[in-house]
Amino acid sequence: MTTLSYGTRPPAAKDHIEIDRALPSLPQTLTGVLKLGLRRYRSVQLEAPAMRMAAQLLATREFDIVVANEARALPLAFHVSGSPRIWCDLHEWAPEERTHVLSWRLLVAPFMRWMCAEYLPRVDVSTTINGSIAAMYSDEFGIQPEIVRNAIGYRDDLSPSPLDPDVVRLVHSGGAVPGRNIEAIVEAVDLLGEGYTLDLYLIPSREGDRYWRDLLQSIADSPHTTLHPPVPPDQLPDVLNDHDLGVFVLPPLTPNHRHMLPNKFFDFVQSRLGMVFGPSVETDRLIMQHQLGVVTGGYTAQDIAASIRGISAEGIVKFKKNADAAAQELSSSTDLATEREILRRLSAV
Repeated sequence: MTTLSYGTRPPAAKDHIEIDRALPSLPQTLTGVLKLGLRRYRSVQLEAPAMRMAAQLLATREFDIVVANEARALPLAFHVSGSPRIWCDLHEWAPEERTHVLSWRLLVAPFMRWMCAEYLPRVDVSTTINGSIAAMYSDEFGIQPEIVRNAIGYRDDLSPSPLDPDVVRLVHSGGAVPGRNIEAIVEAVDLLGEGYTLDLYLIPSREGDRYWRDLLQSIADSPHTTLHPPVPPDQLPDVLNDHDLGVFVLPPLTPNHRHMLPNKFFDFVQSRLGMVFGPSVETDRLIMQHQLGVVTGGYTAQDIAASIRGISAEGIVKFKKNADAAAQELSSSTDLATEREILRRLSAV
């Protein structure tokens, strides 16, 4: 297995082609932006600096199977020499990934839609994270993606932690980027007051970023919130397990937000936490199906605080026990089986 990506070689790869992290994966050069504006997509599809470097490093190397990570990698996948089988792991809904950003909506979204229409009908296999998004790809591009969720491995060594009778321990982990609504969670725990704490395990945004500075100030002003360094993904369930409720309330700025099934959901399950989520099609369904927690009535601090205030100690215990009961079903074992079957089929061609 050969990997091609930013950063150093992953442990499982036999060979690695490293792309300079400073190079953008979209055509953000003056010429590239001009071509995007003129809708000259065929001539710009490999002009992103990272894509150009990747194409040069691949040269005439041939492979049996190419896995394209997200739709923007499709032109490069089809550029690989020979006739490899191509598997596109789409993750989410590519045409409207960041349509809440004006420049992305005007220039990149039409390009992404063109790439999907041009290449997806020609791939051998496609995958995405849930049935709602798979249906969108089917309706728009006539493909039938298989489902590979953002689940993590089953942690049979963890069980629900006991409740502290004096405090409900809330937790949130992930990237500190605008739109994630972390500031509303901080405000919510302050509205809840005594008897509640919030621990944040955040990956900082860019140095000097105004959002990160403002968020740090909000955390510093909160008597109930503690900021911790980020935790490696494989250690996250052990750290989160000490808490009671995982909180993630994402406003629906894009179709991906409305149909999300994020890794946080699966992190909370393996950590044996109850959960408090904002309304979203897929997470609503699973939370209700397995009785894992509550769905807030909206996305404001007041909505979050009201939902948490309505959970009794007995309710928290029930949610944590239900997460324990559902942990194996909601682990990555099903997704790994799907991926192995895909590779078996592609290898047999």
